[in-house]
Amino acid sequence: MESSKIFLGCLPELIDKIIQNFRNDFSTLHSCILVNRLWCRVTISLLWEDPFSIPNKNYHFIEIYLNNLNEYDKKKLNEHGIKETLIPSKTIFNYPNFIKYLNTHKIVYSVEKWNICCSNIINSNFNQISESTRLIFKLLFKIFIENDVNLHYFEFEMITDNDHDYFNDAVELILQNPNFIYNIKNFKFSKRVTNITNLSNIDSFLLLLSSKCNSISTLHFKFKKKNDDIFIENFLFRIINLQQNLKKILFSYKTPPLHHLLTCLKNSNCSNTLKTIMFHNVNFKNIIIFKEVFENLNVLESIHIHYCYYLSPEFIQQIVNITKPFKLRTLFLSKLFQIKSFQLLLQKSGEYLENIGFGSLTSYDLRQQLFELISEYCTKIKFFKLPGFYNSQSIYFAFDLIKNVGKNLNYLSIHFYKLFGVLHHQRDDEIIKLNSIILHELGQILPSRLEYLNLSLMINAIDLEIFLKNSQNVFIKKLLIRNKMQIGNQDILPFIEEYIMKKKKVKYLAFKQDYLKKGDLFLSRDQVIKFELYDIKVQSYEDLNINSYDHILYINYHLNILEKVGGGILDDSDIMLCIT
Repeated sequence: MESSKIFLGCLPELIDKIIQNFRNDFSTLHSCILVNRLWCRVTISLLWEDPFSIPNKNYHFIEIYLNNLNEYDKKKLNEHGIKETLIPSKTIFNYPNFIKYLNTHKIVYSVEKWNICCSNIINSNFNQISESTRLIFKLLFKIFIENDVNLHYFEFEMITDNDHDYFNDAVELILQNPNFIYNIKNFKFSKRVTNITNLSNIDSFLLLLSSKCNSISTLHFKFKKKNDDIFIENFLFRIINLQQNLKKILFSYKTPPLHHLLTCLKNSNCSNTLKTIMFHNVNFKNIIIFKEVFENLNVLESIHIHYCYYLSPEFIQQIVNITKPFKLRTLFLSKLFQIKSFQLLLQKSGEYLENIGFGSLTSYDLRQQLFELISEYCTKIKFFKLPGFYNSQSIYFAFDLIKNVGKNLNYLSIHFYKLFGVLHHQRDDEIIKLNSIILHELGQILPSRLEYLNLSLMINAIDLEIFLKNSQNVFIKKLLIRNKMQIGNQDILPFIEEYIMKKKKVKYLAFKQDYLKKGDLFLSRDQVIKFELYDIKVQSYEDLNINSYDHILYINYHLNILEKVGGGILDDSDIMLCIT
């Protein structure tokens, strides 16, 4: 029993578990700081693990880091127009020591925003801001290196050509201090630009990574454009082969020849360690060794196929022929392949499927068969994304599927795109009628609790009221409503206040009206405060909206966190015992 740990002197461990459950709930974490010194210390370490990713639009943490600079480096900043008065003279904690996640592009972005919002060089020209950003980037890396941080996640993202300079600066420091990355557990290499000739020392860095870093558990390779560099390809082979405890690997976009990488998986040390593999936007054309490779992966627990190409009958047959269970957890399709192949795939893997979605390009007949097959073979769906409907019958097929899944369903997203209607010659009144059916029927079939519900529809006020009345017994942690009605747009906020604010059945709310200026409820400070009085946190639609790809990554990341703290979610008795 968790509570017995109290008597064994394990109170800090239990509090750490409690705090981990609030990860990404930043307002709650800030409240935890005020409980007592122990809670404060544990919470601060979590908040400062990855401040560059916190979406709070507050970049003052940069100047807190700069407090660790010596006088010589502070003088350098002053020469670039950054006054020392911006840097606090004293800090309570050694904040750089808490860092565990570094993403080069996010660091650059945060520093640029800090330069514009907080520093004294607001009126400077672009070149001055660029020069100071590059200097601060280098100084931050220097601070982290000098503090001997225990880095877990290291991500190199090159999105623009300007990122080449930052890559070169970071690599130069890493090569001088190779211990900085020796113990990383998660490495991501993302390259959207084609030219690597401007990346000085890339050979040396990749050789260092592929020869010394053998404790990586997660690898993520993402190439937006076709990569023809043989060195990059060889590096990927080497780093995979070197790993002794590789548990997760993710391939995204134009990954170097997938056939060769799969062969590498077959011949590497990961046969008895690899548990998760994800394919995102990759092309399976001419892949003929899929069965052979997956037969050799002995402990694979999770396979994700997310908007990939060329899922031909021949490729699906390779999956069907695998003698082991093929534990497909995610299947998102932009275009449906042959329905017979889809049926064979679900017969093989439907019992494992948890996340599913498909684009608007599938025809009505195919979609009807699709819903029927999912209802027959898939009973554990947790995340369901629907792009729209052709007619009322297709809505009822989808809703039968939702009822069949029952309490397993946690995330539901229904988007009715105007573009979808145009493409299929649907008039606005036809689309509104279909949206009306959705709102009239949906509230009656939802499970008693949902983690996330996103309704992006053309909404009439009376229809929304019916949905809110029918769903009063449903607790929705994150509710997103986006009204895409252009003509005859009605004020539906009063219904949201009446049925959501006063009933307290929602924890996070996002509401946006597309065709109104400042149509996002989050932009109304008075309304945000009003909802807060009822313990409902209003967030912007874009911030609360879940991208299916990011959701899958987050699930795997969250599992890592639970493993790290030694267990699952605490129950209320454990939490109350710790607090008292």
